Amino acid sequence: MTQQRVLVTGGSGFIAGHCILQLLEQDYLVRTTVRSLRREPAVRSVLADAGMANGDGLSFVAADLTDDTGWAEAVADVDFVLHVASPVQPGHVRNEDDLVIPAREGTLRVLRAARDAGVARVVLTSAFHAVSWGHPHDGHVFTEADWTVLDGPGVEAYAKSKTLAERAAWAFVETEGGSLELTTLLPVAVMGPVMGADVSGSNHLIQTMLGGEMPGLAHLFIPVVDVRDVAAAHILAMTTPEAAGQRFLLSNGPAIPMKDIAATIRAHLGDAAENVPTRTIPNVVVRLGAVFSPQLRTVAPDLGYAKKTSNEKARRVLGWRPRNPEEAIIAAAQTMTAKNLVEQK
Repeated sequence: MTQQRVLVTGGSGFIAGHCILQLLEQDYLVRTTVRSLRREPAVRSVLADAGMANGDGLSFVAADLTDDTGWAEAVADVDFVLHVASPVQPGHVRNEDDLVIPAREGTLRVLRAARDAGVARVVLTSAFHAVSWGHPHDGHVFTEADWTVLDGPGVEAYAKSKTLAERAAWAFVETEGGSLELTTLLPVAVMGPVMGADVSGSNHLIQTMLGGEMPGLAHLFIPVVDVRDVAAAHILAMTTPEAAGQRFLLSNGPAIPMKDIAATIRAHLGDAAENVPTRTIPNVVVRLGAVFSPQLRTVAPDLGYAKKTSNEKARRVLGWRPRNPEEAIIAAAQTMTAKNLVEQK
């Protein structure tokens, strides 16, 4: 049987790296994009250090989400595309277009190239940010049926970028996609084993705690999913016939209080966790700080509010079985410590 080839965009990224590892383990041929081929040796080294199987099955092509160059080569003879690459910058951003335009236009650029090359299916990494922002704080259980309310309270640039990019993708496939199938994945805060020296996404929260940069614990709740389970979901979404044309929320259990995340790290890392905060910060102090701090301003509206989620659809349709989110927290902290990626304050 001929090996199937999968394009993974943004091969130096956190989720993309774990997708590449699992695809190679399952004997797929993998092609990945980097902005410059000068990055190939470094990315290969990181993947090899993370236990890459069959590095001969991995190839690279230079392509950038902001430019058409390279994308025809990237998708040539490809069966599936995992479009993982996207600008990631949660929190305050001075110019929203710096995130929104590359995310939306880059997604459309990948979809056009995939359609023209006869790719069977694109799996797009969207985010929980495209589901649950701008809604009232009530007992609603968020699912794939929900969309972020762009003009709602507390909606920042990253949420807009993920929402607009995903909506543009669905509109493109409906009107111009031809036979191209699309599936989108909506992970909550992605944590787990760090590869290489880059700490990205929600793992920054763990790094900040370990480094003593967090003076105390705000009354916030974080829904967590393990990056290894997110990668597994990408492959399931790629191969499950019933996944075509569907969104899938990737979550696992209740949102975790910040104080419990800190306690989990302290319980498993011993002396390496000596700078992890123990005291809580009263809501009134955070709200007062938000008057002066754009970073605090983005989190202050969510104080005391734990978003509820359901992963029933991913379990039912994809057969997805995520691990306990505490495993993601522990693995993130342990790999950062082992790689000396924590600057002690």
